[in-house]
Amino acid sequence: MASASQPLLLKEEDGNQAPALLPFSSSESELQSSSVRNNDEFRTWLVEELGEQFQIAGPMIMVNLLQYSLRVVSLMFVGRLGELALSSSQIASTTAAATGLNVMMGLASALETLCGQAYGAKEYRLTGIFLQRAVFVLILIAIPISFVWWNMAPILTFMGQDPAISQGAQEYSRFLIPSLFAQAFLQPLVRFLQTQSAVTAMMVFTATTLMIHIPLCYLIVFHFGVGFRGAAIANGVSHWINVLFLASYVIFSSTCKKTWTGFSRSAFQDIFLFLKIAVPSTVMMCLESWCFDFVILMSGLLPNPELEASSLSICLTTDGLIFMVPLGLSAAVSTRVSNKLGAGLPYAANAAVKVAVSLTLIEGSILCGLLIWVRHGFPYLFTNDPDVVSYVSSMTPLLAAVAFLDSCQATLSGVIRGCGWQHLGAYTNLCAFYGIGIPVSLLMTFHFHYHGYGLWIGMLCGLSTQSLLLSIITFTLNWRKLAGEASHLIHEAKHDYEHAYLTTTVHEKEEPFAVDH
Repeated sequence: MASASQPLLLKEEDGNQAPALLPFSSSESELQSSSVRNNDEFRTWLVEELGEQFQIAGPMIMVNLLQYSLRVVSLMFVGRLGELALSSSQIASTTAAATGLNVMMGLASALETLCGQAYGAKEYRLTGIFLQRAVFVLILIAIPISFVWWNMAPILTFMGQDPAISQGAQEYSRFLIPSLFAQAFLQPLVRFLQTQSAVTAMMVFTATTLMIHIPLCYLIVFHFGVGFRGAAIANGVSHWINVLFLASYVIFSSTCKKTWTGFSRSAFQDIFLFLKIAVPSTVMMCLESWCFDFVILMSGLLPNPELEASSLSICLTTDGLIFMVPLGLSAAVSTRVSNKLGAGLPYAANAAVKVAVSLTLIEGSILCGLLIWVRHGFPYLFTNDPDVVSYVSSMTPLLAAVAFLDSCQATLSGVIRGCGWQHLGAYTNLCAFYGIGIPVSLLMTFHFHYHGYGLWIGMLCGLSTQSLLLSIITFTLNWRKLAGEASHLIHEAKHDYEHAYLTTTVHEKEEPFAVDH
Protein backbone atom coordinates (compact mmCIF):
# COMPACT_ATOMS: atom_id res chain seq x y z
CA MET A 1 0.00 0.00 0.00
CA ALA A 2 1.47 3.37 -0.99
CA SER A 3 2.27 5.82 1.75
CA ALA A 4 1.77 9.54 1.62
CA SER A 5 5.42 10.04 0.76
CA GLN A 6 5.41 7.34 -1.90
CA PRO A 7 2.47 7.67 -4.28
CA LEU A 8 1.24 4.71 -6.26
CA LEU A 9 1.81 6.37 -9.60
CA LEU A 10 4.41 8.90 -10.68
CA LYS A 11 3.84 10.85 -13.88
CA GLU A 12 5.87 9.81 -16.87
CA GLU A 13 5.85 11.49 -20.23
CA ASP A 14 5.01 9.08 -23.01
CA GLY A 15 7.89 9.86 -25.34
CA ASN A 16 10.52 8.03 -27.30
CA GLN A 17 13.10 8.42 -24.55
CA ALA A 18 12.74 6.65 -21.22
CA PRO A 19 11.47 9.27 -18.80
CA ALA A 20 13.37 10.26 -15.72
CA LEU A 21 12.15 8.22 -12.79
CA LEU A 22 12.79 9.16 -9.21
CA PRO A 23 14.12 6.31 -7.04
CA PHE A 24 12.19 5.18 -4.01
CA SER A 25 14.78 6.80 -1.77
CA SER A 26 14.14 10.33 -3.10
CA SER A 27 13.13 13.04 -0.70
CA GLU A 28 9.50 13.81 -0.02
CA SER A 29 9.66 17.13 -1.89
CA GLU A 30 11.08 15.46 -5.00
CA LEU A 31 8.40 12.80 -4.97
CA GLN A 32 5.63 15.33 -4.43
CA SER A 33 6.79 17.34 -7.44
CA SER A 34 6.20 14.32 -9.69
CA SER A 35 3.22 12.73 -7.94
CA VAL A 36 -0.42 12.65 -8.98
CA ARG A 37 -1.84 16.14 -8.37
CA ASN A 38 -5.07 15.16 -6.71
CA ASN A 39 -7.43 12.31 -6.04
CA ASP A 40 -9.50 13.06 -9.14
CA GLU A 41 -6.47 12.53 -11.36
CA PHE A 42 -5.64 9.29 -9.57
CA ARG A 43 -9.19 8.02 -9.99
CA THR A 44 -9.08 8.91 -13.68
CA TRP A 45 -5.87 6.95 -14.11
CA LEU A 46 -7.22 3.99 -12.12
CA VAL A 47 -10.39 3.82 -14.22
CA GLU A 48 -8.33 3.95 -17.41
CA GLU A 49 -5.96 1.22 -16.21
CA LEU A 50 -8.83 -1.01 -15.12
CA GLY A 51 -10.48 -0.45 -18.47
CA GLU A 52 -7.29 -1.40 -20.34
CA GLN A 53 -6.85 -4.57 -18.32
CA PHE A 54 -10.51 -5.61 -18.58
CA GLN A 55 -10.44 -4.91 -22.33
CA ILE A 56 -7.73 -7.55 -22.68
CA ALA A 57 -8.72 -9.95 -19.90
CA GLY A 58 -12.41 -10.29 -20.80
CA PRO A 59 -11.95 -11.47 -24.41
CA MET A 60 -8.91 -13.58 -23.45
CA ILE A 61 -10.97 -15.42 -20.82
CA MET A 62 -13.48 -16.26 -23.55
CA VAL A 63 -10.74 -17.26 -25.98
CA ASN A 64 -9.25 -19.64 -23.39
CA LEU A 65 -12.65 -21.13 -22.57
CA LEU A 66 -13.54 -21.60 -26.23
CA GLN A 67 -10.21 -23.25 -27.05
CA TYR A 68 -10.61 -25.51 -24.02
CA SER A 69 -14.12 -26.36 -25.23
CA LEU A 70 -12.79 -27.72 -28.54
CA ARG A 71 -11.08 -30.58 -26.71
CA VAL A 72 -14.05 -31.13 -24.38
CA VAL A 73 -16.53 -31.34 -27.28
CA SER A 74 -14.36 -33.91 -29.04
CA LEU A 75 -14.19 -36.09 -25.93
CA MET A 76 -17.96 -35.76 -25.43
CA PHE A 77 -18.62 -37.28 -28.85
CA VAL A 78 -15.99 -39.98 -28.32
CA GLY A 79 -17.59 -40.86 -24.98
CA ARG A 80 -20.65 -42.14 -26.84
CA LEU A 81 -18.54 -44.74 -28.63
CA GLY A 82 -17.67 -46.79 -25.57
CA GLU A 83 -15.28 -46.99 -22.66
CA LEU A 84 -12.24 -48.12 -24.67
CA ALA A 85 -12.59 -45.28 -27.18
CA LEU A 86 -13.00 -42.69 -24.42
CA SER A 87 -10.08 -44.04 -22.37
CA SER A 88 -7.81 -44.16 -25.40
CA SER A 89 -8.66 -40.64 -26.57
CA GLN A 90 -8.39 -39.25 -23.04
CA ILE A 91 -4.94 -40.77 -22.52
CA ALA A 92 -3.87 -39.58 -25.98
CA SER A 93 -5.12 -36.04 -25.37
CA THR A 94 -3.42 -35.83 -21.97
CA THR A 95 -0.13 -37.18 -23.31
CA ALA A 96 -0.33 -34.93 -26.37
CA ALA A 97 -0.88 -31.89 -24.14
CA ALA A 98 2.09 -32.82 -21.94
CA THR A 99 4.50 -33.49 -24.81
CA GLY A 100 3.22 -31.12 -27.47
CA LEU A 101 0.68 -28.43 -26.67
CA ASN A 102 2.43 -27.23 -23.50
CA VAL A 103 5.72 -27.04 -25.39
CA MET A 104 4.09 -25.01 -28.17
CA MET A 105 2.43 -22.66 -25.69
CA GLY A 106 5.65 -22.26 -23.74
CA LEU A 107 7.72 -21.40 -26.80
CA ALA A 108 5.08 -19.01 -28.12
CA SER A 109 4.83 -17.20 -24.77
CA ALA A 110 8.24 -15.68 -25.51
CA LEU A 111 6.32 -13.36 -27.82
CA GLU A 112 4.59 -11.87 -24.78
CA THR A 113 7.99 -10.41 -23.96
CA LEU A 114 9.35 -9.74 -27.45
CA CYS A 115 6.25 -8.51 -29.28
CA GLY A 116 4.89 -6.75 -26.19
CA GLN A 117 8.05 -4.72 -25.60
CA ALA A 118 8.57 -4.02 -29.32
CA TYR A 119 5.00 -2.78 -29.62
CA GLY A 120 5.40 -0.58 -26.55
CA ALA A 121 8.62 0.86 -28.01
CA LYS A 122 6.72 1.60 -31.26
CA GLU A 123 9.12 -0.59 -33.21
CA TYR A 124 6.09 -2.06 -34.92
CA ARG A 125 7.82 -3.89 -37.74
CA LEU A 126 9.84 -5.93 -35.28
CA THR A 127 6.66 -7.51 -33.90
CA GLY A 128 5.94 -9.05 -37.32
CA ILE A 129 9.53 -10.33 -37.53
CA PHE A 130 9.21 -11.92 -34.10
CA LEU A 131 5.94 -13.57 -35.14
CA GLN A 132 7.49 -15.16 -38.23
CA ARG A 133 10.54 -16.27 -36.26
CA ALA A 134 8.33 -17.95 -33.65
CA VAL A 135 6.30 -19.81 -36.29
CA PHE A 136 9.51 -21.03 -37.94
CA VAL A 137 10.94 -22.34 -34.66
CA LEU A 138 7.67 -23.98 -33.61
CA ILE A 139 7.35 -25.81 -36.93
CA LEU A 140 10.86 -27.21 -36.46
CA ILE A 141 10.05 -28.31 -32.90
CA ALA A 142 6.78 -29.93 -34.04
CA ILE A 143 8.65 -32.37 -36.27
CA PRO A 144 10.34 -34.44 -33.51
CA ILE A 145 7.20 -34.18 -31.35
CA SER A 146 5.17 -35.71 -34.19
CA PHE A 147 7.49 -38.74 -34.18
CA VAL A 148 6.78 -39.20 -30.46
CA TRP A 149 3.04 -39.06 -31.13
CA TRP A 150 3.35 -41.50 -34.03
CA ASN A 151 5.02 -44.04 -31.73
CA MET A 152 3.06 -43.40 -28.55
CA ALA A 153 1.96 -47.00 -27.87
CA PRO A 154 5.37 -48.38 -26.76
CA ILE A 155 5.86 -45.36 -24.49
CA LEU A 156 2.48 -45.78 -22.80
CA THR A 157 2.91 -49.55 -22.47
CA PHE A 158 6.32 -48.98 -20.84
CA MET A 159 4.60 -46.62 -18.37
CA GLY A 160 2.21 -49.40 -17.36
CA GLN A 161 -0.87 -48.55 -19.44
CA ASP A 162 -3.14 -51.29 -20.76
CA PRO A 163 -1.91 -52.48 -24.20
CA ALA A 164 -5.34 -52.06 -25.82
CA ILE A 165 -5.69 -48.51 -24.48
CA SER A 166 -2.11 -47.73 -25.51
CA GLN A 167 -2.75 -48.91 -29.05
CA GLY A 168 -5.95 -46.88 -29.28
CA ALA A 169 -4.19 -43.81 -27.87
CA GLN A 170 -1.45 -44.15 -30.48
CA GLU A 171 -4.01 -44.32 -33.27
CA TYR A 172 -5.81 -41.24 -31.92
CA SER A 173 -2.58 -39.29 -31.45
CA ARG A 174 -1.50 -39.99 -35.02
CA PHE A 175 -4.61 -38.24 -36.27
CA LEU A 176 -3.84 -35.35 -33.89
CA ILE A 177 -0.55 -34.58 -35.65
CA PRO A 178 -2.12 -32.07 -38.12
CA SER A 179 -3.44 -30.11 -35.14
CA LEU A 180 0.10 -30.04 -33.70
CA PHE A 181 1.37 -28.18 -36.76
CA ALA A 182 -1.69 -25.93 -36.60
CA GLN A 183 -0.65 -25.02 -33.06
CA ALA A 184 2.74 -23.95 -34.44
CA PHE A 185 0.87 -21.14 -36.21
CA LEU A 186 -2.03 -20.62 -33.81
CA GLN A 187 -0.12 -20.02 -30.57
CA PRO A 188 2.21 -17.33 -32.00
CA LEU A 189 -0.75 -15.62 -33.70
CA VAL A 190 -2.64 -15.51 -30.41
CA ARG A 191 0.34 -13.93 -28.59
CA PHE A 192 0.98 -11.53 -31.49
CA LEU A 193 -2.56 -10.17 -31.35
CA GLN A 194 -2.70 -10.24 -27.54
CA THR A 195 0.33 -7.96 -27.19
CA GLN A 196 -1.43 -5.39 -29.40
CA SER A 197 -4.65 -5.69 -27.34
CA ALA A 198 -6.38 -6.89 -30.55
CA VAL A 199 -8.29 -9.59 -28.69
CA THR A 200 -11.95 -8.98 -29.55
CA ALA A 201 -11.57 -10.25 -33.11
CA MET A 202 -9.69 -13.26 -31.78
CA MET A 203 -12.62 -14.06 -29.47
CA VAL A 204 -15.08 -13.84 -32.39
CA PHE A 205 -12.96 -16.09 -34.61
CA THR A 206 -12.48 -18.68 -31.87
CA ALA A 207 -16.23 -18.75 -31.15
CA THR A 208 -16.92 -19.19 -34.87
CA THR A 209 -14.42 -22.05 -34.98
CA LEU A 210 -16.19 -23.79 -32.09
CA MET A 211 -19.55 -23.41 -33.85
CA ILE A 212 -18.02 -25.09 -36.91
CA HIS A 213 -16.31 -27.76 -34.83
CA ILE A 214 -19.46 -29.11 -33.16
CA PRO A 215 -21.35 -30.23 -36.32
CA LEU A 216 -18.08 -31.13 -38.03
CA CYS A 217 -17.13 -33.49 -35.21
CA TYR A 218 -20.59 -35.09 -35.27
CA LEU A 219 -20.47 -35.63 -39.04
CA ILE A 220 -17.01 -37.17 -39.10
CA VAL A 221 -17.47 -39.35 -36.02
CA PHE A 222 -21.01 -40.63 -36.61
CA HIS A 223 -22.30 -39.77 -40.08
CA PHE A 224 -19.19 -40.85 -41.99
CA GLY A 225 -18.49 -43.66 -39.51
CA VAL A 226 -14.87 -42.74 -38.87
CA GLY A 227 -15.26 -43.45 -35.16
CA PHE A 228 -13.08 -42.01 -32.41
CA ARG A 229 -10.39 -41.09 -34.97
CA GLY A 230 -12.89 -38.62 -36.39
CA ALA A 231 -12.70 -36.49 -33.24
CA ALA A 232 -8.95 -36.08 -33.75
CA ILE A 233 -9.47 -35.27 -37.43
CA ALA A 234 -12.12 -32.68 -36.55
CA ASN A 235 -9.72 -31.16 -34.01
CA GLY A 236 -7.08 -30.70 -36.68
CA VAL A 237 -9.51 -29.23 -39.22
CA SER A 238 -10.97 -26.80 -36.67
CA HIS A 239 -7.56 -25.61 -35.51
CA TRP A 240 -6.49 -24.98 -39.10
CA ILE A 241 -9.72 -23.04 -39.71
CA ASN A 242 -8.89 -20.87 -36.71
CA VAL A 243 -5.37 -20.35 -38.07
CA LEU A 244 -6.80 -19.19 -41.41
CA PHE A 245 -9.15 -16.77 -39.62
CA LEU A 246 -6.40 -15.23 -37.51
CA ALA A 247 -3.80 -15.16 -40.29
CA SER A 248 -6.23 -13.45 -42.65
CA TYR A 249 -7.04 -10.90 -39.97
CA VAL A 250 -3.34 -10.18 -39.40
CA ILE A 251 -2.58 -9.82 -43.11
CA PHE A 252 -5.63 -7.87 -44.28
CA SER A 253 -6.90 -5.98 -41.22
CA SER A 254 -5.99 -2.33 -40.70
CA THR A 255 -5.42 -3.17 -37.02
CA CYS A 256 -2.15 -4.93 -37.88
CA LYS A 257 -1.15 -2.61 -40.72
CA LYS A 258 1.89 -1.31 -38.83
CA THR A 259 2.95 -4.58 -37.23
CA TRP A 260 2.59 -6.84 -40.28
CA THR A 261 4.57 -5.58 -43.25
CA GLY A 262 4.98 -8.86 -45.12
CA PHE A 263 7.30 -11.83 -45.02
CA SER A 264 10.96 -11.21 -44.32
CA ARG A 265 14.15 -13.25 -44.48
CA SER A 266 15.15 -11.64 -41.21
CA ALA A 267 12.77 -14.04 -39.48
CA PHE A 268 15.24 -16.86 -40.13
CA GLN A 269 18.14 -15.01 -38.52
CA ASP A 270 19.15 -14.47 -34.91
CA ILE A 271 17.14 -17.46 -33.72
CA PHE A 272 19.20 -17.43 -30.53
CA LEU A 273 17.58 -14.18 -29.37
CA PHE A 274 14.19 -15.88 -29.55
CA LEU A 275 15.36 -19.13 -27.95
CA LYS A 276 17.03 -17.22 -25.09
CA ILE A 277 13.54 -16.31 -23.89
CA ALA A 278 11.50 -19.15 -25.42
CA VAL A 279 13.38 -22.03 -23.79
CA PRO A 280 13.01 -20.74 -20.20
CA SER A 281 9.36 -19.95 -21.01
CA THR A 282 8.80 -23.55 -22.07
CA VAL A 283 10.59 -24.97 -19.05
CA MET A 284 8.59 -22.67 -16.77
CA MET A 285 5.26 -23.83 -18.21
CA CYS A 286 6.07 -27.52 -18.60
CA LEU A 287 7.47 -27.96 -15.09
CA GLU A 288 4.14 -26.87 -13.64
CA SER A 289 1.88 -28.82 -16.01
CA TRP A 290 3.96 -32.00 -15.69
CA CYS A 291 3.56 -31.82 -11.93
CA PHE A 292 -0.23 -32.05 -12.27
CA ASP A 293 0.20 -34.92 -14.76
CA PHE A 294 2.26 -36.67 -12.09
CA VAL A 295 -0.66 -36.32 -9.67
CA ILE A 296 -2.94 -38.04 -12.20
CA LEU A 297 -0.50 -40.95 -12.49
CA MET A 298 -0.20 -41.28 -8.71
CA SER A 299 -3.98 -41.51 -8.32
CA GLY A 300 -3.88 -44.84 -10.14
CA LEU A 301 -1.68 -46.31 -7.40
CA LEU A 302 -4.11 -45.61 -4.55
CA PRO A 303 -6.18 -48.36 -2.83
CA ASN A 304 -9.43 -47.44 -4.61
CA PRO A 305 -8.16 -46.23 -8.02
CA GLU A 306 -11.62 -45.98 -9.61
CA LEU A 307 -12.93 -43.63 -6.92
CA GLU A 308 -9.68 -41.67 -6.72
CA ALA A 309 -9.33 -41.27 -10.50
CA SER A 310 -12.95 -40.23 -10.96
CA SER A 311 -12.79 -37.69 -8.13
CA LEU A 312 -9.45 -36.34 -9.30
CA SER A 313 -10.78 -35.99 -12.84
CA ILE A 314 -13.75 -33.92 -11.61
CA CYS A 315 -11.53 -31.74 -9.43
CA LEU A 316 -8.96 -31.13 -12.16
CA THR A 317 -11.66 -30.36 -14.75
CA THR A 318 -13.27 -27.88 -12.35
CA ASP A 319 -9.91 -26.29 -11.55
CA GLY A 320 -9.14 -26.10 -15.28
CA LEU A 321 -12.39 -24.26 -16.00
CA ILE A 322 -11.87 -21.85 -13.10
CA PHE A 323 -8.28 -21.26 -14.22
CA MET A 324 -9.50 -19.69 -17.48
CA VAL A 325 -10.39 -16.53 -15.52
CA PRO A 326 -6.95 -15.85 -13.96
CA LEU A 327 -5.37 -16.93 -17.25
CA GLY A 328 -7.15 -14.00 -18.91
CA LEU A 329 -5.92 -11.63 -16.19
CA SER A 330 -2.44 -13.08 -16.66
CA ALA A 331 -2.55 -12.21 -20.36
CA ALA A 332 -3.69 -8.67 -19.49
CA VAL A 333 -0.92 -7.93 -16.99
CA SER A 334 1.70 -9.50 -19.25
CA THR A 335 0.63 -7.22 -22.09
CA ARG A 336 0.43 -4.09 -19.94
CA VAL A 337 3.83 -4.70 -18.33
CA SER A 338 5.63 -5.51 -21.58
CA ASN A 339 4.06 -2.53 -23.40
CA LYS A 340 4.96 -0.11 -20.61
CA LEU A 341 8.53 -1.38 -20.25
CA GLY A 342 9.00 -1.19 -24.02
CA ALA A 343 7.70 2.38 -23.96
CA GLY A 344 10.19 3.30 -21.24
CA LEU A 345 7.54 3.76 -18.54
CA PRO A 346 8.77 1.55 -15.69
CA TYR A 347 6.70 3.10 -12.93
CA ALA A 348 3.53 2.74 -14.98
CA ALA A 349 4.41 -0.96 -15.43
CA ASN A 350 4.83 -1.30 -11.66
CA ALA A 351 1.48 0.41 -11.04
CA ALA A 352 -0.22 -1.88 -13.57
CA VAL A 353 1.11 -4.87 -11.61
CA LYS A 354 -0.37 -3.54 -8.37
CA VAL A 355 -3.76 -3.14 -10.04
CA ALA A 356 -3.60 -6.65 -11.54
CA VAL A 357 -2.61 -8.26 -8.23
CA SER A 358 -5.48 -6.46 -6.47
CA LEU A 359 -7.92 -7.72 -9.11
CA THR A 360 -6.53 -11.24 -8.74
CA LEU A 361 -6.99 -11.28 -4.97
CA ILE A 362 -10.61 -10.15 -5.38
CA GLU A 363 -11.32 -12.60 -8.22
CA GLY A 364 -9.63 -15.49 -6.43
CA SER A 365 -11.53 -14.85 -3.21
CA ILE A 366 -14.87 -14.72 -5.01
CA LEU A 367 -14.27 -17.93 -6.96
CA CYS A 368 -12.91 -19.68 -3.88
CA GLY A 369 -15.96 -18.73 -1.80
CA LEU A 370 -18.35 -19.67 -4.62
CA LEU A 371 -16.74 -23.08 -5.01
CA ILE A 372 -17.07 -23.85 -1.30
CA TRP A 373 -20.68 -22.61 -1.33
CA VAL A 374 -21.71 -25.04 -4.10
CA ARG A 375 -19.48 -27.92 -2.94
CA HIS A 376 -22.44 -30.24 -2.31
CA GLY A 377 -24.07 -29.55 -5.68
CA PHE A 378 -21.51 -29.06 -8.43
CA PRO A 379 -20.22 -32.69 -8.41
CA TYR A 380 -23.65 -33.74 -9.75
CA LEU A 381 -22.78 -31.93 -12.97
CA PHE A 382 -20.26 -34.71 -13.62
CA THR A 383 -21.66 -37.83 -11.95
CA ASN A 384 -24.57 -39.33 -10.01
CA ASP A 385 -22.39 -41.76 -8.06
CA PRO A 386 -23.01 -40.87 -4.37
CA ASP A 387 -19.55 -42.05 -3.28
CA VAL A 388 -17.81 -39.85 -5.86
CA VAL A 389 -20.06 -36.89 -5.05
CA SER A 390 -19.36 -37.21 -1.32
CA TYR A 391 -15.62 -37.59 -1.86
CA VAL A 392 -15.40 -34.56 -4.18
CA SER A 393 -17.49 -32.47 -1.77
CA SER A 394 -15.16 -33.27 1.11
CA MET A 395 -12.14 -32.42 -1.06
CA THR A 396 -13.58 -29.09 -2.27
CA PRO A 397 -11.99 -26.88 0.46
CA LEU A 398 -8.56 -28.08 -0.70
CA LEU A 399 -9.62 -27.56 -4.32
CA ALA A 400 -10.77 -24.01 -3.50
CA ALA A 401 -7.43 -23.22 -1.87
CA VAL A 402 -5.60 -24.60 -4.92
CA ALA A 403 -7.80 -22.50 -7.23
CA PHE A 404 -7.05 -19.35 -5.20
CA LEU A 405 -3.29 -19.92 -5.29
CA ASP A 406 -3.53 -20.82 -8.97
CA SER A 407 -5.07 -17.40 -9.57
CA CYS A 408 -2.22 -15.69 -7.72
CA GLN A 409 0.55 -17.55 -9.51
CA ALA A 410 -1.07 -17.03 -12.91
CA THR A 411 -1.00 -13.25 -12.54
CA LEU A 412 2.52 -13.24 -11.09
CA SER A 413 3.70 -15.51 -13.91
CA GLY A 414 2.19 -13.00 -16.36
CA VAL A 415 4.35 -10.30 -14.76
CA ILE A 416 7.43 -12.50 -15.19
CA ARG A 417 6.62 -13.04 -18.89
CA GLY A 418 6.03 -9.35 -19.47
CA CYS A 419 9.41 -8.53 -17.90
CA GLY A 420 11.27 -11.24 -19.82
CA TRP A 421 12.50 -12.98 -16.68
CA GLN A 422 11.19 -16.43 -17.51
CA HIS A 423 14.40 -18.04 -16.31
CA LEU A 424 13.50 -17.00 -12.76
CA GLY A 425 10.02 -18.46 -13.27
CA ALA A 426 11.59 -21.75 -14.36
CA TYR A 427 13.81 -21.90 -11.26
CA THR A 428 10.82 -21.03 -9.09
CA ASN A 429 8.65 -23.82 -10.53
CA LEU A 430 11.47 -26.33 -10.22
CA CYS A 431 11.94 -25.49 -6.55
CA ALA A 432 8.24 -25.20 -5.71
CA PHE A 433 6.88 -28.31 -7.40
CA TYR A 434 9.81 -30.72 -7.51
CA GLY A 435 11.50 -29.60 -4.30
CA ILE A 436 8.29 -29.15 -2.25
CA GLY A 437 5.06 -30.16 -4.02
CA ILE A 438 5.77 -33.67 -5.29
CA PRO A 439 7.79 -34.83 -2.23
CA VAL A 440 5.04 -33.62 0.11
CA SER A 441 2.41 -35.34 -2.08
CA LEU A 442 4.26 -38.65 -1.90
CA LEU A 443 4.84 -38.30 1.83
CA MET A 444 1.25 -37.39 2.69
CA THR A 445 -0.29 -39.92 0.28
CA PHE A 446 1.76 -43.05 0.82
CA HIS A 447 3.48 -42.58 4.18
CA PHE A 448 0.71 -40.90 6.17
CA HIS A 449 -2.03 -42.56 4.06
CA TYR A 450 -4.08 -39.46 3.30
CA HIS A 451 -4.75 -40.95 -0.16
CA GLY A 452 -6.30 -38.40 -2.56
CA TYR A 453 -6.21 -35.67 0.08
CA GLY A 454 -2.46 -36.13 0.31
CA LEU A 455 -2.04 -35.45 -3.40
CA TRP A 456 -3.93 -32.17 -3.09
CA ILE A 457 -2.07 -31.18 0.10
CA GLY A 458 1.20 -31.62 -1.79
CA MET A 459 -0.02 -29.51 -4.70
CA LEU A 460 -1.22 -26.89 -2.23
CA CYS A 461 2.24 -26.75 -0.68
CA GLY A 462 3.83 -26.48 -4.13
CA LEU A 463 1.52 -23.68 -5.23
CA SER A 464 2.02 -21.85 -1.93
CA THR A 465 5.79 -21.97 -2.39
CA GLN A 466 5.47 -20.90 -6.02
CA SER A 467 3.21 -17.95 -5.19
CA LEU A 468 5.47 -16.86 -2.32
CA LEU A 469 8.63 -16.95 -4.44
CA LEU A 470 6.98 -15.19 -7.38
CA SER A 471 5.64 -12.52 -5.00
CA ILE A 472 9.11 -11.89 -3.62
CA ILE A 473 10.53 -11.63 -7.13
CA THR A 474 7.74 -9.35 -8.36
CA PHE A 475 7.76 -6.89 -5.49
CA THR A 476 11.56 -6.59 -5.39
CA LEU A 477 12.00 -5.95 -9.12
CA ASN A 478 14.07 -2.95 -10.16
CA TRP A 479 11.69 -1.42 -12.69
CA ARG A 480 14.19 1.12 -14.00
CA LYS A 481 16.61 -1.70 -14.71
CA LEU A 482 13.87 -3.72 -16.43
CA ALA A 483 13.04 -0.76 -18.68
CA GLY A 484 16.73 -0.53 -19.56
CA GLU A 485 16.84 -4.26 -20.35
CA ALA A 486 13.77 -3.91 -22.56
CA SER A 487 15.38 -1.01 -24.41
CA HIS A 488 18.57 -3.03 -24.89
CA LEU A 489 16.62 -6.06 -26.13
CA ILE A 490 14.70 -4.06 -28.72
CA HIS A 491 17.82 -2.18 -29.78
CA GLU A 492 19.65 -5.48 -30.27
CA ALA A 493 16.80 -6.91 -32.34
CA LYS A 494 16.54 -3.73 -34.40
CA HIS A 495 20.29 -3.75 -35.05
CA ASP A 496 20.13 -7.36 -36.24
CA TYR A 497 17.22 -6.51 -38.53
CA GLU A 498 19.07 -3.54 -40.06
CA HIS A 499 22.19 -5.66 -40.53
CA ALA A 500 20.15 -8.37 -42.25
CA TYR A 501 18.63 -5.78 -44.58
CA LEU A 502 22.01 -4.39 -45.56
CA THR A 503 23.31 -7.87 -46.41
CA THR A 504 20.30 -9.07 -48.40
CA THR A 505 20.59 -9.71 -52.10
CA VAL A 506 19.29 -7.28 -54.67
CA HIS A 507 16.41 -9.66 -55.33
CA GLU A 508 14.86 -9.09 -51.93
CA LYS A 509 12.23 -6.37 -52.07
CA GLU A 510 12.20 -5.16 -48.47
CA GLU A 511 12.01 -1.53 -47.49
CA PRO A 512 14.69 -0.16 -45.14
CA PHE A 513 13.84 -0.34 -41.49
CA ALA A 514 12.13 2.81 -40.27
CA VAL A 515 11.54 3.71 -36.67
CA ASP A 516 7.84 4.42 -36.14
CA HIS A 517 7.06 7.42 -34.01
